[in-house]
Amino acid sequence: MPTAHAHGPSERDNEADPVAGSTPPPPLDSPRAAFSLLAAVQITLIFALTLVTVPLPIIGRELDVPQSGLILISAGYGLAFSGLLLFGGRLTDRYGGFRMFVLGLTVFLVASVAGAVSPGFGALVAARFAQGAGAALAAPAAVAVLRALFPDPDRYGRAMATWGGLSVIGATAGTLLSGVVVTWVSWRWLFLVPVLVALFGLLLARRLLPEASPAGRTALDVPGGLLATAGISLLSYGVLASEEHSWSAPAVLGPLTAGVVLLFAFVAVEARVGEPLLPLGFLTDRERVTGLVALTLTSAGTALTFVIIALYLQGVRGWSPMVTSAAFLPYAVALIGTGRVAGRLIASLGARRVAAVGLAIAGVGALLLATLEPRGGFATGVLPGMILLPVGAALSFAATAVLITATAPRRQTGLAGGVMNTAMEFGASVGLVLLVTVATSRTAHLAGDGSAQAVATTSGYAWAFAVSGVLYLVWGGVLALAGPRRVPERAQAQ
Repeated sequence: MPTAHAHGPSERDNEADPVAGSTPPPPLDSPRAAFSLLAAVQITLIFALTLVTVPLPIIGRELDVPQSGLILISAGYGLAFSGLLLFGGRLTDRYGGFRMFVLGLTVFLVASVAGAVSPGFGALVAARFAQGAGAALAAPAAVAVLRALFPDPDRYGRAMATWGGLSVIGATAGTLLSGVVVTWVSWRWLFLVPVLVALFGLLLARRLLPEASPAGRTALDVPGGLLATAGISLLSYGVLASEEHSWSAPAVLGPLTAGVVLLFAFVAVEARVGEPLLPLGFLTDRERVTGLVALTLTSAGTALTFVIIALYLQGVRGWSPMVTSAAFLPYAVALIGTGRVAGRLIASLGARRVAAVGLAIAGVGALLLATLEPRGGFATGVLPGMILLPVGAALSFAATAVLITATAPRRQTGLAGGVMNTAMEFGASVGLVLLVTVATSRTAHLAGDGSAQAVATTSGYAWAFAVSGVLYLVWGGVLALAGPRRVPERAQAQ
């Protein structure tokens, strides 16, 4: 049984609640301080994912990188992150959350330093892939450490409700900060954030975090890990390559086909191996599956908002990167404010209902953004949707984190963290590109009919938001109509 804390069971239970509201500053060795450290790392892992999004054109000019190379710089982190998360989760279950957290954070730190000093394209791509690999080890390990930190099921559920909203905070911070940094200093300074957080994380981990016992020395499913990593990475890359090539081009069709074949092979291997990387029964839990779909859709929709609104404000409206970043401040305020109350709502209404309400609110916000016009007012045409959408997304992220992890046995906590983060990254990469494809198809159609470029582009953006909004509302309805199911107490005790 994992210990509650490295210093023994804590008698400061009220301090340990990460959603307790306004409380005195915690002692350095309190569980709340440990949660704060884990939260800072999780936010930074997602911050690093969006780190190069705004300065990508500047990086291309400085390092003389073609468009295809920019895709690799942008996607390299996400490809390694999403592809290795399942394997990282199982390594956590085998070797223990603390050990894998430290290892992942070390890799992440070294890769972040390498990214900051990269002399050219190849070095930067390698650094981004290594960053993603370190994140794939650290993210599921942090979830396992979190469960050891809060062994009580109720408090663990409240902690996961807060945890679910951290990733989108990281993405928002990346969007806000990157515009400021590239305006005043070099894009290389953006790597300073992950360097400092990883360094402090490693320095404080031994003092703050519990050394939870691993689930057991079970055999590692190496063939399954290789198939899952290669399949997810190739499928994601094929979808990302569609931004530059047509869907029928070999550069897109080849990776897509190979990725699908490898994932089918992965399922076949998992059905036969004695100790699979991903037990297929893990995905038969109704609450978990509906939560994973909702998390994927929410990740895709929020990523779409960052990309499309940034493109719209800079490309159509002519705003500067710094002013564009400032436009996301209301988004950030709505997101963080809602995250503060999401845990209490889940405790009183249940995770499934809160997820359904969150998707409905996000759907309305996306449909409001579907009314974008080339010269419409920001306060009336953009701001309402940019407030409602993060309110709904924050509720959905918090609730789906609980749905996905609540029934996972302790011996599969790392796996649950890996699956949850995989769904999040899949939505933010593959789901985003599919929605952007809707936008580009609509834009190309209108441009071919002779519409002005600004009109055609804005209409494409609006269509992407409309599709996103409909998907939110449909799946929110599925969650609302799904029958309630009590979480078995034995699942928490295993």
